[in-house]
Parts: sequence; C-alpha cells; structure tokens
Amino acid sequence: MSDGISPLGGSCPVPTTLHTTVQLAHGGGGRLMADLLERLFLPAFDCGPSRDRHDGAVLDVAGERLAISTDSFVVRPLFFPGGDIGSLAVHGTINDVAMCGARPMALAVTFVLEEGFPMRDLERITASMSEAARSAAVPIVTGDTKVVDRGKGDGVYITTTGIGLVPPAVRIAPRRARPGDVILLSGEIAVHGIAIMSVREGLQFETDLKSDSAPLHELVATIVARAGDKVHVLRDPTRGGLASALCEIATTAGVGIRIVERQIPVSEPVRGACEILGLDPMYVANEGKLVAIV
Repeated sequence: MSDGISPLGGSCPVPTTLHTTVQLAHGGGGRLMADLLERLFLPAFDCGPSRDRHDGAVLDVAGERLAISTDSFVVRPLFFPGGDIGSLAVHGTINDVAMCGARPMALAVTFVLEEGFPMRDLERITASMSEAARSAAVPIVTGDTKVVDRGKGDGVYITTTGIGLVPPAVRIAPRRARPGDVILLSGEIAVHGIAIMSVREGLQFETDLKSDSAPLHELVATIVARAGDKVHVLRDPTRGGLASALCEIATTAGVGIRIVERQIPVSEPVRGACEILGLDPMYVANEGKLVAIV
C-alpha cells in the first residue's frame, strides 16, 4: 500500500484447488500445498499434534518432550554459491527441529540415486553433509540408500529426519500467536532462493549472491534461554517465503498479522534480481533466517 503498510493477504486471484492430477505448485509451500495437506494428508494420517502445521511435531515420550521433523530436498543446481544439496539437507532439518524449541540431537538420511549419477558428485555431497553435521554438532546416525533406473530420477534426492529434546518450560507452536505480539526477523530475506535462481537463470551481479543456508539451533537456544515462555512461535520461512509462513501462522492461530514492508530487510542485489525475474521477495525461499513471534 502507499503508506508502506500491508495486511497479509490481498486481491490476487485465488488459485483453483480442484485438480485431478498433482501440480508442481502442490509442493511450492503456497495455497495448493496447504489445500493438499488439509484435504488429503492430515485427515488420512490422523496427524494429531501435526495439525498445528508446525515445522515438526512434539511428542511426549517417557516423561520427555521429543521433537521430530522430516524433509526431502530436490534442488537444481545441486551445487550453488554458498552451499549444495548436502549441506542444505542437514541445515534444513536441524532448523525444522529447532523451530519447535528443541535442541537437535541426531539426523537420519536417505539417498535416492539415479543410475549413472557421477560418483565424484556423490562424494562431494556426502563430504558436505558430513562437514555440516560436524560443525553443527548434530550427528548423522542412520539412513538408507535406493537406486532408480537411469532417466527415472533427477540425479539425487535426499530426505533427512531429525529428532531433538524440547526443554520443559518451552511451549512454541503456531497457535500461540496472539494479538499484541510482535514479529522479529533475523536478517535479510530471499537470499537463498535468489542465489539458486540466479545460477539457474545465468544472471550475474556486481556483488556475489550466496545462499544463507545455515544451522539456526544455537540462535534458537539463546532466544529460548533468554526469553522463555515469551517466545510464542518460531518459523524458518523456507518454501513460499516470509509471506507464506506468516499467512500459515495467522490461519493456524486465528489472528491477523500486519507488516510494514519498508522495515523488511531486502538487499539491493536480491531486489534487483527479483525485478528481473518478476518475483516478490516476500515469497522467495530462505534457508538461514528465522521468524520469532514474541
């Protein structure tokens, strides 16, 4: 809006949800994906705590609260400025567990490999995952490998699952957002998504754009230790970007969210790339930023 203040939502046409086949947008983190979850997956699996639409589920196990999250990673190119599919898989799942307020403890990994995939690239990806897990002090403890016929995959897909322990006093969930809360953003948005798309589209800028993929669990631990129960919601705005994450939280909590667009940090290279590609940075993926509602 002209005064720089925008309510989440708007007058864009709503995409139809009545499809007889799976569409690419069903995995994009937006309206169609939300519809797929609400109409198919959640009712079918009787998801219980997962109905919160959190980054993971928190379960009571033998007197402890255990957070669990799983994610699949499919990205082109496999190697991009600032990271690759391997480090991305480790960081992404560590962060999803951390957004539950948990301290990540361990990861499991599954590789789906296409016949003919270069062994040198697989070694590079594995080394990157190992380094990312070691640096974060969250070990990879188990996993699985499958190989599909040549032409039946896209080189490599990676699925990671993480578990962590939630401190007793921590209660972080999307439904806890309430009127009067404020939104904190840990840094510039859309860096990761634009870094990947700029390579994919062959764009060059005066400054090097690098993915912001990074583990956020230490930052979360500091926030939780200092703010405790004042932290109501944590979210890493990955697929669908900041706007989709905030819309999902608002829907879950039954509240409205008002944002001041001019206060949202967007770097000039990212802004320029978004203009070239016709994208809104509010809807571009992030991998090293978090949103805290407090």
